Amino acid sequence: MSDLALVLTGGGARAAFQVGFLRGLGRAYPKLPVQIVTGVSAGAINAAYLGARTTNLDETTARLEELWRSLEPEHVFDARTIDLTRNAVRWSMRLISGGSRKAPHPRGLVETGPLRELLDRELSDGDSDGRIHRVQDTIDRGDLRALAISTTSYSTGQTITWVEGRDAETWERTHRVSRLATLTTRHVLASCSLPFMFPAVEIDGRWYGDGGVRLYAPLSPAIHLGASKILALSTRYDKTSAEADTPAITGYPPPAQVAGVLLNAVFLDLLDSDADRMHRFNRVLEAMPPEERERHGRLIRLEVVRPSRDIGQLANDYEITLPRGFRFFMRGLGTRETRSNDLLSLLMFQSDYVGRLIDLGHAEFERRRGAIEEFLAAD
Repeated sequence: MSDLALVLTGGGARAAFQVGFLRGLGRAYPKLPVQIVTGVSAGAINAAYLGARTTNLDETTARLEELWRSLEPEHVFDARTIDLTRNAVRWSMRLISGGSRKAPHPRGLVETGPLRELLDRELSDGDSDGRIHRVQDTIDRGDLRALAISTTSYSTGQTITWVEGRDAETWERTHRVSRLATLTTRHVLASCSLPFMFPAVEIDGRWYGDGGVRLYAPLSPAIHLGASKILALSTRYDKTSAEADTPAITGYPPPAQVAGVLLNAVFLDLLDSDADRMHRFNRVLEAMPPEERERHGRLIRLEVVRPSRDIGQLANDYEITLPRGFRFFMRGLGTRETRSNDLLSLLMFQSDYVGRLIDLGHAEFERRRGAIEEFLAAD
């Protein structure tokens, strides 16, 4: 089989959809030879879990699903009212301080200590340095060529893709570079640190945040690492023309609506653009004589999987089950004024909503089973 890569994009709690699809994939292909795994934002959590997998994809995805189904907001960030209020006051004081040195220096609207503890427990087995030891074990067995996790450097503005792998080569492009590394839970935590919402993470003396901020070519890490076949799992629903033309709000847009549009543009829309470029490039290569084709590049088969329902709209059904304090603050941003809660869907890590997305991922795999079988069987 050609070198297969899994590309897992971001989207906060939306990444539960990926888990459902991966679970279906693991059941159908327990020995599937996935040689390259790349992840960004919340997709980095799933990527790291797969990179540290057992030889049986069915077992690994079963454990990953169990982990996600047990999630609650307090397992990801401090959702207590007193903590949220304290951070809100700190941000308010910062905004009205005029840059005073005595002003507080909040690092995020919420604290992500619980997520750090969760990642340490699940990925590093409590190792003091957070190293994900099982990734190297997977590489040594020959079950994995490379695991790549992308972050954004707030110090330089570059996208930094951290790679652990066998004979992996680094690359450097405009605003995006790669670094060989022994991956730790800090790399994963940094990759999924939503700007302003979650604090940045320090790695080797520099500060990093969500890897999707400037990653305008989400497929590129897999390509650079030698993939000849890419299965990319997006968390963005592809709206019909009629749905896209239907307003999600009435009147002036609240902050939640503006933030949702921006976050979609930053984290979710870029995969579509990158996939379009790859499809066009493949068509150009296919039109060339084989002897000339080799001088310009290689054909890379691509299959992109997306939810068949609007995940933002689904979030409205579960808003009432959020922790009271967190729900109060989110409503202050206008989450009840929009019919597609894209911002809220990123942060709804409670088990009922997550379980719904996992089920949606299961259903999507069954719906696409024939296409996936054909994609995997193709040379």
